[in-house]
Amino acid sequence: MRIDAHTRLCAVIGNPVEHSLSPALHNAAFQAAGLNYVYTAFRVEDVPACLAGMRAMHGFRGMSVTIPHKMAVMPHLDNIDPMARRVGSVNTITNNAGRLAGTTTDGPGALRAFEEAGVSLDGKRVLFIGAGGAVRAVAFAVAELTRAESITVLGRTPERVRAIAEDVAANTARPVAAADLATGLADAIAGNDILIQGTPIGMHPNPGQSPVPRQWLQPRHVCFDMVYRPNKTRFILDAEAAGCTTILGIEMLLNQAALQFELWTGVPAPLAAMRAAALDALGECP
Repeated sequence: MRIDAHTRLCAVIGNPVEHSLSPALHNAAFQAAGLNYVYTAFRVEDVPACLAGMRAMHGFRGMSVTIPHKMAVMPHLDNIDPMARRVGSVNTITNNAGRLAGTTTDGPGALRAFEEAGVSLDGKRVLFIGAGGAVRAVAFAVAELTRAESITVLGRTPERVRAIAEDVAANTARPVAAADLATGLADAIAGNDILIQGTPIGMHPNPGQSPVPRQWLQPRHVCFDMVYRPNKTRFILDAEAAGCTTILGIEMLLNQAALQFELWTGVPAPLAAMRAAALDALGECP
């Protein structure tokens, strides 16, 4: 890696941000592609000042945005991709000669992970377990960019579940069912084909937990867990034991980062180098 007056800067902002795998992913990608770019992480509290600084530095090419700033950045951008505006959050900013463009790669990144796994969502019944920001982003992408037969969202907070269902339906003309996670899970598992786990259940440091009892899983299910620490959650291990097709959370992380890389550089992302860096950072073998 060379650092000089021509180096383009990219970074992730958040608070906290020390846990982020993004520097490992993107720096590995820049090196593999032979690009004079560097990526770092900044803990940010003053979002307007941060974006003003980015706008003033034309060499500051790209920014990843994580919790809690995905909504806070939006009023300070010059333009926002239509899907990001409908989702109501931005996770990617590109600096085009002082004009800041916002988009979201979370949903499209998840769909790319399904595509790479050879799984089509067309004609499938898709269940989301959880009602957080990542579920919202992926639900919009499924509604807008696939021909899924149906979408169902389950969560523990009724107002958040209703908000996702109503917003997706209003903006995409796709009906979305909403139900309570505590009482509706068994019927929802039985009635859907694609199971997308979007809660923190099973995340480090509580890797032995799963929101879905193993006996409810069938080989016909495709199981995707957004959690990537650990690399294989209890939900994924149980799904493998049941004969399900599985997609790991690291694949969503990789593919949303790959889309960011392509926006900022204009070249295809070296996904193998990014995956190796991510697994190394997680303590797994590539």
